[in-house]
Amino acid sequence: MYSTTGIDASNFVSTFNTSFYFIAGISLLLLIGLTIVMLYFVFRYNNKKHKTAIQNEGNTRLEIIWTVIPIILAVIMFYFGWAGWKPMNKPPKNGINITSVARMWSFSFQYENGKTSPDLIIPVNTPVKLKLISLDVIHSLFIPAYRVKSDMVPGREKMMWFLPQIVGEYDLYCSEYCGLRHSYMNANVKVLSNEDFNKWYSDSSTVAQVTEETTPGAAGLKIMITHGCIACHSSDGTKIIGPSYLNLFGEQQVVIREGKEVTVTVDEEYIKRAILDPNSEIVKGYPKGLMQSYKEVLSDEDLSIIIEYLKFLNGK
Repeated sequence: MYSTTGIDASNFVSTFNTSFYFIAGISLLLLIGLTIVMLYFVFRYNNKKHKTAIQNEGNTRLEIIWTVIPIILAVIMFYFGWAGWKPMNKPPKNGINITSVARMWSFSFQYENGKTSPDLIIPVNTPVKLKLISLDVIHSLFIPAYRVKSDMVPGREKMMWFLPQIVGEYDLYCSEYCGLRHSYMNANVKVLSNEDFNKWYSDSSTVAQVTEETTPGAAGLKIMITHGCIACHSSDGTKIIGPSYLNLFGEQQVVIREGKEVTVTVDEEYIKRAILDPNSEIVKGYPKGLMQSYKEVLSDEDLSIIIEYLKFLNGK
């Protein structure tokens, strides 16, 4: 996204664009220049005009020129890249701190007051510092309009910061291939005015407004959307990465436990085991190791709400 108001979407756009345009311009200039030189030599020294090949002696001045000029250009390119990268590693002390948690195949954003959102909701003209955490494989958080991107490595905490400068909505992607539904791993960056953000931030209601509060199981569905459960499990019987929730609760499932097939009844205890220790029992026909434990993510209350939703979905 390019600003038409003279203000960039973030504070890093200008330095990134300057570096990009310089490198692209030099590359285009060299492409055109070298092509012209090549065509000149093809016509100037073709076989029709020079039947016999001759040995040309070296030209010291020419060799110095085509060695020094590329070095200077490379140093300038490095400087532009370094000048843009250096401030990315020095976040300001003031601003808002948000934890971005990535898992296959969704993002969630956790705020200092305990609020959680599937989208990155931030105030305009306020520095935003993201703590980047991956719960399973390597992901990469990429906001094209802001010209910022950083890998999210399991077991390693990383940081990203930026200053949003325009109110609006922007795309956020995972730019590191992370499995079958990698292309579905995206979210929105919603930049609000400071007044609107403060209203949203202080609102104690649930962020994900997916259905009416009076609908049974709505709270459980919201939790599952927020934590990316629906990326792998459908509610309509469609087979994705994991078993569908439809016709699940109270039924029997064949699972693989310690290499042996075991028939279990899907009750409350089974649901809790499947969420907190997902690789101890794998439903037959599904791969092992894709789902990570939510032991440190979901509370006992969250688990109870999810179970109520699954009961409602199956008419229990």
